[in-house]
Amino acid sequence: MTPTPPEATPYGTPHAPRLAVTGEARLEADPELARIGITVTARGTDRRTALDDLTRRNTGVLDLIKTYGEAVETLETGALSLSPEFTKHGRGERIRTYHGSVHITAELTDFTALGELTTRLADLDLTRVDGPWWSLRATSPVHAQARRQAVRAAVQRAREYAEALGTTLAALVELADTGADDHSWMQHEGPRGMARAAYAGAPADDTAPPLDLEPQRQHVRAEVTARFTMNPPAL
Repeated sequence: MTPTPPEATPYGTPHAPRLAVTGEARLEADPELARIGITVTARGTDRRTALDDLTRRNTGVLDLIKTYGEAVETLETGALSLSPEFTKHGRGERIRTYHGSVHITAELTDFTALGELTTRLADLDLTRVDGPWWSLRATSPVHAQARRQAVRAAVQRAREYAEALGTTLAALVELADTGADDHSWMQHEGPRGMARAAYAGAPADDTAPPLDLEPQRQHVRAEVTARFTMNPPAL
């Protein structure tokens, strides 16, 4: 019969004392992506006119963005709305006009193209541009680098505690990821160079110069908890 191994104790034993530490890493890196939001609007005295105008403006915006080719990582259409605006008419109400809007999101990897595209979009009639929001890709090696540094920091801290007791580490018992990487596109206070625009349009021969957008450095954080056993110190 195979003997049952002794139950592990959460706080160790005098012969195998346990040590728990945390390791943390904070890195900065240049962004890899910039996301902008575009809202295209239209209005008309009847539903069909408003819808046709919205369709035309939406197609124009999509065609413009697609001319930037590989500089555009993703291009997505979000919510679309078309709603009537009512006005008082005698004792009742009647439809005064129709308002339509469509939301588009684009992510770019070329930040020089980003400044030019943002300006050209803001020059379009009844078009609003929000952003940019800077970020790293989820697969960016910066995240892995932060995790490795956090593990090394935990091991170094554990060794220092063990040395303070005049002993050494014996074995790793547990390693837990106690903090997820911080994606700054979710947690930043507000990116530098953020452009918000809603212009009525500019003459064709009066093209605005491209916006000079300064990419925001991204902050990545990783944290781990590590538990070790130590060789019994001589106290």
